[in-house]
This record gives sequence, C-alpha cells and structure tokens, in this order.
Amino acid sequence: MSKALVTGGAGFIGSHLVDRLVAGGRDVRVLDSLEPQVHGEAAGHRNDSAEYMEGTVLDRDQVDRALEGVESVVHLAAQVGVGQSMYEMARYVEENCLGTAALLERIAEQGKVGSLVVASSMSIYGEGQFACESCGDEDVQVRRTLEDLESRNWEPRCVNCGGEVRPLPTTERKRLEPDSIYATTQRDQEELVLVFGRSHGIRSIALRLFNVYGTRQSLSNPYTGVAAIFSSRLLSGNSPTVYEDGRQSRDFVHVSDIAKAFQLALDADDVSDIALNVGTGESTTVLDVAEVLASELGVEIEPEIVEKFRHGDVRHCWADISAITEALDYEPEVKFRDGMRELVGWLKEDSPEFEDRTDAAKGELEKRGLVL
Repeated sequence: MSKALVTGGAGFIGSHLVDRLVAGGRDVRVLDSLEPQVHGEAAGHRNDSAEYMEGTVLDRDQVDRALEGVESVVHLAAQVGVGQSMYEMARYVEENCLGTAALLERIAEQGKVGSLVVASSMSIYGEGQFACESCGDEDVQVRRTLEDLESRNWEPRCVNCGGEVRPLPTTERKRLEPDSIYATTQRDQEELVLVFGRSHGIRSIALRLFNVYGTRQSLSNPYTGVAAIFSSRLLSGNSPTVYEDGRQSRDFVHVSDIAKAFQLALDADDVSDIALNVGTGESTTVLDVAEVLASELGVEIEPEIVEKFRHGDVRHCWADISAITEALDYEPEVKFRDGMRELVGWLKEDSPEFEDRTDAAKGELEKRGLVL
C-alpha cells in the first residue's frame, strides 16, 4: 500500500481514520496543528504505529516535509463550526480555503501524490432537498424569510409558489446553497480539490460528511457536533440548549462509518472526480438526540427549547447515500441508538476532561445579533 498523509489526523475523525488505516497495514503520517480549541493542552489522539508532525498546511516547509515519500493524501485539516464562522470569517477563509490551496500547491510541486481525498460537508447544501406538491417538483428551492423566523414559523416554503414543502433525502445533484461562512469554505475546499485533481491528473474524491458523532469528539469545543455539545451540558448538570422547536432533522452518522468511507475512497482506484454523501440515509431530530443522550446517561434533565433561530442553521437535511453505495460499496453499520450508547459508555468509562463553554458561545452569537 502507498504511504498516506492525513492532515488533521490527531483529531476526532482523523484519529479514527488513522487507526483504521494502520490496522489495514498502511504506512501513515499525520500533520496536525493541534488546535487549542479542539485539543486543549493535549497532544491529540495518537496511534503508536503512525508518524506525527505538528504544523499547519499553511506552513510550506512543514508541508514539504510531510509529503516526502507520500503517494496519497486525506485532507481533514479545517476550522469547523457554523456559529463561530459567522464572526471569525477571516480565520475560517484563511485556514480552510487558503490552507487547502497551499497544500495543493505543494502537492503539485512535488508531483508524487496519485490520490487525494478531501473532507467536505453537508452544510454546503444549505437547506436539504424538498418536494413541492403544488409545483410538482422534487428539488424545489426553498426559503425561510426573516418574517417567518420572527413569527416562529420554522418550516421552509417553496420559493416559486409560497406553498408547503416536504423534505426528502438530499442527493448530490441538489444545488449548493451555503448558509454560513463555514459552509462556503467547505464548498470551496471541495471544488479546489476536484478542479486540481482534474487539471493535474490526480485521482480526487470529496466526501460530503453529514453529522458525525462518536468517541474522541471534543466536549470543550462549543462549535463542534451537537451530540458532543449536548453531552457536555448533561454531564455538567445543565439542560441542552435546543434552538427552534427541536424538530429540525439531520443525518447522524457514527465516526467509524466515516472512517470506513475514507478508507474505501483511498482504495477505490477506479473512482475519481466525484463528490459523495456520507451518512446513514436516515433522519433524526435534534430533540431526539437530547432525549436519547439523557436516557443513556441516566439523567432526568429536560432540554431547554429556546424557540430562537441561529443564523447559518438549516431546517432539514439528511443524506441520500445511493451514490456512495454504488461507487464505493459503502453501507453504514452503526445504528443511531447503538452509536449513542457507545458514546455514553466512553463518557462514563474514560471520563474525558472538558469545560462546558456552551453559554459563552451562545453569548458571542447573541452579542453579534446572530440569534433571533
């Protein structure tokens, strides 16, 4: 197997992927900036059989060293989080967009990488896919107006006729309509990699990750996934903060299934120049997540449904996974309840250190008028 570089490989998703690649016999090198907001003072999650380098993809010399002897790259390094991106725009654009471009420049200069897989995000869709019965369209553009949101009418409406719409699994054919700075940078990262791959003859795949959860997710980062945020609240004896009415729906996919998808993408020599959804194909509400976590943790803490809207949030988006199933023979293995039970087991047994920063993050958004 070719030697693989995993950027961001000491983090949540990256560390699970590194473990999987190493177990499969692949030689792995990791480049990770060890972002303090994610890792705190820790050195990340490390596999004794992998090689680790600390640095950012914006550091040309460090990237050159990281690419030595490498024939395949998985690019996970990125600033994540919708809310924070709405007021730290320059940092997100620099590290996600410019960072990806800088990495691609060094790959082109060295000329030895044959495969490149990048982590993209479901956030690039904006709202998911909807059908309008009145218009007879199963991919209709929808909108939630400021007036609707202020009136607490949470469901989107058809842009064409103003009528009610029905959410559907989102396919890769759906138009891209990012609703946040983070989502915009993810779209740009994906497009940079696929354009680069075509022009330089490098096999390239973008994986559009839906809502990833599982062990090793940072509990102190208030801009990470909702499962981790809710866990930190419940473990601190606080109510999870649920925006809108909690019935907004997402596709929660276990990190082990995500790691498997990346491995399949690396190994699929005949698949290239494509963006693929990675999820479960099943819809779960945010309120369900809060209730399941409380149940598994054995605490009687009700979520706080604030009936407010955060700029950058969407109402419904879950994956149609037929394309990745066909292209990579991918099938999710972990059911939602089983995955949440494993997450809670890790929380109880490993007792990871964390600080509940949710209220501080909420205050930053409210101060900037990003919560209605």
